[in-house]
Amino acid sequence: MNSIFKPKFFTVLKEGYTRKKLTTDLMAGIVVGIVALPLAIAFAVASGVSPDKGLITAVIAGFLVSVLGGSRVQIAGPTGAFIVIVYGIVEKYGIDGLIISTVLAGFLLIIFGILRLGTLLKYFPHPLVVGFTSGIAVVIFSTQVKDALGLQITEVPSEFIAKWGTYFNSFASFNIYAVAITAITILLVVFTKHITAKVPGSIIAIILGTAAVQVFNLPVNTIESFFGEIPNTFHLEFPKIDFEQLGYYFQPALTIALLGAIESLLSAVVADGMIGGNHRSNTELIAQGIANVVTPFFGGIPATGAIARTATNVKNGGRTPVAGIIHAVTLLLIMLFFGRWVKLIPMSVLAGILIVVAYNMSEWRTFRSILKGSVFDILVLLTTFFLTVLVDLTVAIEVGVVLSAILFMKRMADLGKVIPERIDSDVIDDYSTVPKGIGIYEISGPLFFASAKEYCEVIKSMGTVSKVMIIRMRHVPFVDATGVHNFKEALKILKTSGTKVVLSGVNDAVCADIKKAGIDDLIGKDNIYPSFDLALEGAKKLNEEISKKKKSA
Repeated sequence: MNSIFKPKFFTVLKEGYTRKKLTTDLMAGIVVGIVALPLAIAFAVASGVSPDKGLITAVIAGFLVSVLGGSRVQIAGPTGAFIVIVYGIVEKYGIDGLIISTVLAGFLLIIFGILRLGTLLKYFPHPLVVGFTSGIAVVIFSTQVKDALGLQITEVPSEFIAKWGTYFNSFASFNIYAVAITAITILLVVFTKHITAKVPGSIIAIILGTAAVQVFNLPVNTIESFFGEIPNTFHLEFPKIDFEQLGYYFQPALTIALLGAIESLLSAVVADGMIGGNHRSNTELIAQGIANVVTPFFGGIPATGAIARTATNVKNGGRTPVAGIIHAVTLLLIMLFFGRWVKLIPMSVLAGILIVVAYNMSEWRTFRSILKGSVFDILVLLTTFFLTVLVDLTVAIEVGVVLSAILFMKRMADLGKVIPERIDSDVIDDYSTVPKGIGIYEISGPLFFASAKEYCEVIKSMGTVSKVMIIRMRHVPFVDATGVHNFKEALKILKTSGTKVVLSGVNDAVCADIKKAGIDDLIGKDNIYPSFDLALEGAKKLNEEISKKKKSA
């Protein structure tokens, strides 16, 4: 168990925690706590629960994941991805059903970690992840239209098409004050960061929007209109459990567990790239599981690693789990001493904040780039996207995984019918003449969603110790969107470290795919060669140029 569960917090303490580290972590934690405040409130309200449940989740889950997690800088709490799931569970099973589902999901996450399933998440193809993430963004946006426009609607249908039909039928009832507040909120959230990085635009929008509504007595809905008084205390909640009905909660629990695992590990990977670290995926899953088992009993909702808040932590100097602990303490103090003012926040301000969150989640640039790729990736992307929007996230993930596997088998079967042309000059395997400073690595087989992570990890580790890295791709029959995405990220890291990259033996189909992704611009259009002997000559020239620059410097 010790090899599976090794929290980074205790590793940091063993290494020695200095006053300098505490100073930087303290500042980062306070900033992230302030950034997390409006998001925790907005995510809770959009999920159909009271805002205090979002704050409780950010405090308790944020603290537990920082103390027990496998990442040095991960910030956990409620996220936009869970809005759709939580809203659906509350609507169907009530608050007791949400508590039971979340606790079950927590136990599933712990089991995932104990069984070392953290690495299996690499088998989720990139188009699938982008598909359901973009779908969730569209659904979040659609849930905020009522409050953004101040529409007078008693009950909004849960189905996507019916929801928009209701909006169009009720458009004449829009509230000009709500529209103005929403628009100003969006502008503040988007443009404030260009003026000051210290105070988030969402906080400024909440303060100004709430003040304007109270001072001028504007006729718009507030949190108090929907939820009444907001408690600022913690108390234990125990659901009524009918063990005969427990099976009904397994599907929503599995959805929470899978989405929580995917998002937390994606966030940890992004953080690794920012700080040059390595997270412990199974430890992270166990920590996320413990947080989701404990938090619901205090009134919380599902939690996972939050990419935006984690990135904010890193950018503000956070380098150890202490920053995450301070973020949780900051939110706790705000909740205890300023919680009573939360009820005055206008719903249109929260709608504006969530519309920006939905836009950032949409990954429309990545979505567009995948649409330029292979028909297989496009099919997985669009299927997952439309199922998420029109049917259900659980169905979308299940169908997306199965479809990805079937299409991969089809792709491999098609390759068996084609005998690729060999390039005689690319069969050189004697590396004895390769000068010092040039590294060589060969990818053997398709660069697809199941193999991309391993290949790219090796490329990063080997490439950073070489001046020039030759990557042989003569045996790569095809790449998919996941392979291209991971490959590009690895090459960016090598470029940052000063390593030049040369590609060898790239076939026409693969070459077309990597050019669509802009990899040729990243490494240099002249550094892609059809054969190894040409690539080696090009690498030698680059190696000599680097050596000359170092001598002249």
